[in-house]
Amino acid sequence: MQMPPELMSRAGLGVVWADWLATLPKLIDALLEEWELRAQGPVWHGYCSVAIPVRTASRQAAVLKVALPDEESEPEAVALQRWQGRGAVRLLRADPGRRALLLERLARTDLTEHWDQQACEIVGGLYPQLHVPVMPQLPSQGARVRRWAEELRADARSVPIPRRMVDQALALARDLTAEPDRCVLHGDLHYANVLLDSRDGEERWVAIDPKPANGDPGYELEPMLRNRFEEYGEVGSVRDGVRRRFHTLIDTAELDEDRARDWVIVRSVLNAHWTHRDAVRAGRELAPAEKTQLTRAITVAKAVQE
Repeated sequence: MQMPPELMSRAGLGVVWADWLATLPKLIDALLEEWELRAQGPVWHGYCSVAIPVRTASRQAAVLKVALPDEESEPEAVALQRWQGRGAVRLLRADPGRRALLLERLARTDLTEHWDQQACEIVGGLYPQLHVPVMPQLPSQGARVRRWAEELRADARSVPIPRRMVDQALALARDLTAEPDRCVLHGDLHYANVLLDSRDGEERWVAIDPKPANGDPGYELEPMLRNRFEEYGEVGSVRDGVRRRFHTLIDTAELDEDRARDWVIVRSVLNAHWTHRDAVRAGRELAPAEKTQLTRAITVAKAVQE
């Protein structure tokens, strides 16, 4: 099965990536045979996963998803089982060891074409459905953030982010993660990770591709502010656009504004650090697209607090 070239290009990100991509075609073939699935179309892909539309032996339309074996993909099946289709895609079968999931097939319609404020209202309405009580099987997002913050601290002198912003993010990360985790998080909820579901003859929106963990509800917002960034200049200023989305999300979901703002700052700075670190690991300068990502992350962090 032909793998997407864009995905295969990530073999340069390290040994884990290279090994996974090298074995991915055989793994997919094995799963198709073992689960008695028939592929029905080309391979779709995200940043670290592939999805193949399939038919089961009983002719049910489904999607076979296989993800990079990292810490964020490991608990996906557990969270999907807990949600049971409430606010999220339904899980039909799973092999967590191979990061393989068989999911119900949804429409390819996502929120990328919706007016951003309307999309924020839809996503804000999903947060309460997904934020179920903490599950002992899931990792702590607070513990992850503490580890990521220490990695940022070690790179503080080299990362191309204003030092005052690095120090601010480190202090906020320390304070935010000092409290117990409050609920289950999706972890990566943005416009392309919400699909239209018409099960039972009723249309509704559901989340896909979670990076689940136990954490603080305010952690969720940052992807909705980072994505579709280029649209900010179409109406008003970037600052006003960021703040409009931010307040729509917190008002719809009734989240704590201060904690949500602090989490946006922390996640934005961490994202900028990861962009820089990927280039360093590959032994190259930042590409133009990466420089843009880094600048946008800093812009979002500034906008929510001005």
